[in-house]
Amino acid sequence: MTVPAPRGATPGLASRRAGGRHAAPERLGTVLVEQGVLTEAQLAEALAQHERVGAPLGSVVLAKGWVTRRELYVGLAAVWGADLAFVDPVDVDEELARRFPAAMLARETWVPLRVEEDGDGLPQVVVATAGRPSAHIAEVVVQRTGIPRVRQVVTTDWDVQRALRTVWREELVHDAVSALAERRPDESASTVFVWPQVAGALALLVATVTGLVLDPSLTMLVLVGTVNVAVALAVGAKALISTVGTAWETVEQVTAAEVAALEDAELPVYTILVPVYKEAGIVGLLMRNLADLDWPREKLEILLLLEEDDPETLAAALAAAPPDIVRIVVVPHSLPKTKPRACNVGLAFARGEYVVIYDAEDRPDADQLKKSLIAFRKGGDDLVCVQAALNYFNARENLLTRMFTLEYSSWFDYTLAGLDKLRLPIPLGGTSNHFRTDMLRDLGGWDPYNVTEDADLGIRASARGHRVAVVNSTTYEEANMAVGNWIRQRSRWIKGYMQTVLVHSRHPWRLLRSVGPRQTAGFALLIGGTPLMFLAAPWLYAMLAVELLWPGALTPALPEWLVQVSLANLLLGNGVIIYLSLLAGFKRRTYGLVPFALLSPLYWLLHSVASYKALWQLVVNPFYWEKTDHGLSSHVQVEDVPSMDDGPATVRPAPAPATATPPVVRDVVRLMDPHTVPVPPPAPDTTPEDRA
Repeated sequence: MTVPAPRGATPGLASRRAGGRHAAPERLGTVLVEQGVLTEAQLAEALAQHERVGAPLGSVVLAKGWVTRRELYVGLAAVWGADLAFVDPVDVDEELARRFPAAMLARETWVPLRVEEDGDGLPQVVVATAGRPSAHIAEVVVQRTGIPRVRQVVTTDWDVQRALRTVWREELVHDAVSALAERRPDESASTVFVWPQVAGALALLVATVTGLVLDPSLTMLVLVGTVNVAVALAVGAKALISTVGTAWETVEQVTAAEVAALEDAELPVYTILVPVYKEAGIVGLLMRNLADLDWPREKLEILLLLEEDDPETLAAALAAAPPDIVRIVVVPHSLPKTKPRACNVGLAFARGEYVVIYDAEDRPDADQLKKSLIAFRKGGDDLVCVQAALNYFNARENLLTRMFTLEYSSWFDYTLAGLDKLRLPIPLGGTSNHFRTDMLRDLGGWDPYNVTEDADLGIRASARGHRVAVVNSTTYEEANMAVGNWIRQRSRWIKGYMQTVLVHSRHPWRLLRSVGPRQTAGFALLIGGTPLMFLAAPWLYAMLAVELLWPGALTPALPEWLVQVSLANLLLGNGVIIYLSLLAGFKRRTYGLVPFALLSPLYWLLHSVASYKALWQLVVNPFYWEKTDHGLSSHVQVEDVPSMDDGPATVRPAPAPATATPPVVRDVVRLMDPHTVPVPPPAPDTTPEDRA
């Protein structure tokens, strides 16, 4: 449906500077008041907010809920002197559409509709844009079609998104799944083993079997000795890195004074990606947690990434009545069905200068976006990502959550801080990764075939000459409280580490030349050594048991000195684990957790179980994403989680469970009519008129 431009409107109206830099927003405000959708008092308040935060007036009135998306675009069309069109995907000529890449259209928020005859009977291309009609759009259309006449109509950004998801569906899916594998196949886990790796593994197997037949004693000596050396190096590297982390803390320390000094007007648009699958029960909690972020709503874009085959979560999201800064993006079904695939779809639609990922149950510190922005500004142009620490709000729920919290505290507070200080590759942590959007796109986004896409992306960024830093901010999550659920999650993580090692070791000399010997060694010992330690631990424990129960029983097969070295290796490794867990408890003042650090060796045996499951899946089902169930905790999110002391906690009430069916007619209409689904405000342009 196309609505002609209002009487008296001219195409040149929007380009005039009719009285100072406030003319454009005032003109839009006047139109909205004349249309009866905004009051004079609301306009005055909106203009003041526009001046304070530097956001477009349209973004302000949408964020306040004073106008609907359609009402805003009726006003914008009048200001811009253009016809208004509410676009349905069936309006798009698919043959014409194939000439335009979906990624470009998603970033620039416009779509070509059709070729028609103008008043003189000459062909012209009709384009629907969610922004101001521009010469740039016309130039692109002429270049790609050869038709010199272009007619631009205005539509909502939701209409653009819906058309892209429908007409360009296959291209969006293809880009999300295959772009990295096609453009940089050596960096993609879509091929699990390359032929040199297969040949090397077969040669090692043949050599081992041959050695066991010809000289079993020497072969066992070499095998056990090699494993011991590798484990000792991996344990030593982790101890060294974490010790550096204890001494230096995080590199990108941001103070409260620096945060307070930020002016809202200087803040950029920030995009938050939230992939959610089969988690209808915690959508309400998600909305509440994100509402606590200290960032102007007018400059916040939240993309809720829901899967096409998950109507329950979609219904729950609509029932939560999200504000206008939340845009629901339905990700088309495709394989592999992984979180990074959904994030790549979201990245195609992201319009923020920076982008961050949060999981559905995450509760980030309120000032985390501001701290990350400051860290980027202090970190230099090569800084592609800022990682916030992760910790748990239900640490004291049971023994497993206590151990999990100690492990996470050690990893994020000490190990990542040490990697940051030593400028070693940092494997990212799954959530609370803040990126420069353009640099993330240049890196190829996330690898949908790698089940720890976060760790892989951190290593890939380092290999490309970029840097990842850690910032002093925390996001609180729900710790796994069930062993089976924990094994599923941890086996996926370990399998992803194995995938990452396989990908980045395909060309070891190239890696060595690109990052240098120190970073290559750090990658090999931390990313490669971690699964190796888990796989070797049961065999070292078995040697200990045999030596204790039957002293000297191993001596015929192995030299006594090697048996003693193996046992010392086991004891030293467990000592390091206990020591780092003890430190983790003191760092966050979780003193009640400190005694449980002594149980770390038993907890780390669970990693061995998960590691063998991961190894099996790497061979038989490498891309399978073992989903972690959330919302199992009986604890609500704690208000004073940064200290997490042993005293009684002040808690926030748990949100009411989301219902499968939207509770009010308005939400049913949202489900039926995409025009009313909340979507983010249009991205600001460069001139005062464009910021109307």
